[in-house]
Amino acid sequence: MSERQRGPRERMVFSAAQLIRRDGVNATGLREVAAHAGAPRGSLQHYFPGGKEQLVGEAVAWAGRYAGNRIGRFVEGLAEPTPSALFAAMCAQWTDEYERDGFVAGCPVAAATVDRAAADDATRAAAAAAFTTWRTPLAEALTAMGVPADRSAALATLMISTLEGAILMARAEQDVRALTTVVRELGPLLDAAVTRPASGEPGVSGRPGPPRRS
Repeated sequence: MSERQRGPRERMVFSAAQLIRRDGVNATGLREVAAHAGAPRGSLQHYFPGGKEQLVGEAVAWAGRYAGNRIGRFVEGLAEPTPSALFAAMCAQWTDEYERDGFVAGCPVAAATVDRAAADDATRAAAAAAFTTWRTPLAEALTAMGVPADRSAALATLMISTLEGAILMARAEQDVRALTTVVRELGPLLDAAVTRPASGEPGVSGRPGPPRRS
């Protein structure tokens, strides 16, 4: 289902996330959100009685769910389910976007954190929850690939924080070099954490495969 086929409330949450990832929270106005969503301005008060703070919180939560849901899709698309290949797929999503559309947008969760974490505790809490929503399925995927459960959450944190930093550098430098570099350098470390065969794949060696580059 496309965003235009969704209801006005869902479209406004999606539009807020897209505008925040491009312009940041402070530069994203309710009028711009309504226009981007193709929704009547009066519907904002109806669906978001808490105003901009509520809309931003829901947009950040949507972004966390989107990122978390993407993990399963990335894993399904891997020829070989290794941590390095998963990280390469996560980064490739951004290199593909930047090479196709330019360096106009980043992660809405990161943007909301930078703009509002110090002044708006509700937005800070929403961003923290969104990162957890993203990190949890990533850690589960790493465990399924043979990473010990007591390391999976830490490596998931490492992967997300490395990706977020590379996104910022790529936008600043107008170059995907940071993204391709972290794939190359972090991949071997991630695969070295595998200590057993991937679950559900009997006969697969526990030895990590070569890092998959974007």
